[in-house]
Amino acid sequence: MADFHVLKNDLLLRTARGERVERPPIWVMRQAGRYLPEYHEAKGNNDFFACCRSPEIASTLTLQPIDRYDGLLDAAIIFSDILVIPQAMGMTVEMLDKKGPHFPNPLKSPTDGQFEELMDRNVNVEQELDYVYQAITMTRHKLKGRVPLYGFCGAPWTLLCYMVEGGGSKLFVQVKTWIYKYPNQSKRLLRKIAELCVEYLALQVKAGAQIVQVFDSWAAELSPSSFREFALPYLRHISEHLPSRLKELQLESVPMVVFAKGAWYALDDLCDSGYQVVGLDWLQDPAEAVRVARGRVVLQGNADPGVLYGDKDAITAVVRDMVEGFDGGKQGWIANLGHGVTPFVDPDNLKFFFEEIHRFTKAESRLS
Repeated sequence: MADFHVLKNDLLLRTARGERVERPPIWVMRQAGRYLPEYHEAKGNNDFFACCRSPEIASTLTLQPIDRYDGLLDAAIIFSDILVIPQAMGMTVEMLDKKGPHFPNPLKSPTDGQFEELMDRNVNVEQELDYVYQAITMTRHKLKGRVPLYGFCGAPWTLLCYMVEGGGSKLFVQVKTWIYKYPNQSKRLLRKIAELCVEYLALQVKAGAQIVQVFDSWAAELSPSSFREFALPYLRHISEHLPSRLKELQLESVPMVVFAKGAWYALDDLCDSGYQVVGLDWLQDPAEAVRVARGRVVLQGNADPGVLYGDKDAITAVVRDMVEGFDGGKQGWIANLGHGVTPFVDPDNLKFFFEEIHRFTKAESRLS
């Protein structure tokens, strides 16, 4: 591993380990992104995935919110995308303006030829996704120990959704057809994706990531029983195998975060899924989540991102309720939104959101 600067702000990592802290750490999903004017300047004429594939651009974009909100944020998250794994598997993914990700040739059925080709392919994520590792290492050096750096991947269920739907969806007809008509083939592919996620995350840690998050963005499309069959086992595969893979690479374990958006019904299961931190979306009541978690994990979240379109009074009210729900946040809570920052948000409103969390959770002297 590269020789990195000593971490000056370890608040988030201490919190993720379950320690009692002086205040809750803060970061937000999609904190690096298109709501920032400087993002568009750095992106230039490059398309989205070209930015992901350029270590220099990706590291620049990662640091933009850290610089803009200096002293307010306690973590950076590498600028990348969950769909780099399907790309590494040989599928073409485009990012279409005003539409989002698009697969020109999605998986149609287990007999379409592409399915068996994907299953038989020996995917070298070290080689295929080297640009991500380069970006992580470069970003760690540029951060100079200011805050820790998150790595991440998409969860197997969510990646399967994209690979068969061909993009985002309202009805999820194709993936529902797969899991209910071809359950065994679906599980074979989910297992393969999970194995690739383990290796991908391990190599991110090798490159310098200090904490990793698994995003199950489409978890809400599954019923509780289907979630236990088609999502949870593969989330557990990652949490069970990543620590041993890191040990093989002679690397120390890092905290692992799972964020299953919309899977409020699965919170109890997720607290026993092997992750140290469980992310919450804004559909979950903080106090109820604390009650369900019973101290088994650290919770991360969970303000409605839509409040950032509101005025300061609305933001203050949401922050106050969130801080109270998480019992002041001196232990077991990483402050965040309940999903990523959405387009057209005023960056100053996000700054006020951060400032209000700091105000309501004023740092005391460090607690033992």
